[in-house]
Amino acid sequence: DVQLQASGGGLVQPGGSRRLSCAASGFSLDDYAIGWFRQAPGKEREGVSCISTIGSTVYSDSVKGRFTVSRDYGKNMAYLQMNSINLEDTAVYSCAAEGPNLNSYCGLSSSRYDFWGQGTLVTVSS
Repeated sequence: DVQLQASGGGLVQPGGSRRLSCAASGFSLDDYAIGWFRQAPGKEREGVSCISTIGSTVYSDSVKGRFTVSRDYGKNMAYLQMNSINLEDTAVYSCAAEGPNLNSYCGLSSSRYDFWGQGTLVTVSS
């Protein structure tokens, strides 16, 4: 079975940090671009970051300079490091995989992605 699972969510104070993980099973994540998406209550899903198979990254304006996406080749893992978290970051965060491909680029449109994992909730509150 092809599976993706995001984890690492929880309650975070404003200004704090959190690292989300994305674990893949049933396929090699190395061959796929990985996207991170979030959906806040009452809002549409938003692409926040992605990383291509060769490590190129893209960030939405809302998280640029605060979030960092990374991947661990050979371990079927990807991460989203969230720093300087604010109230607007409260959302369910999901990871997705696009591919297989060797593209040097990735994108934040959800329609690009082939596999989706269950999300993890990040709640920002003081």
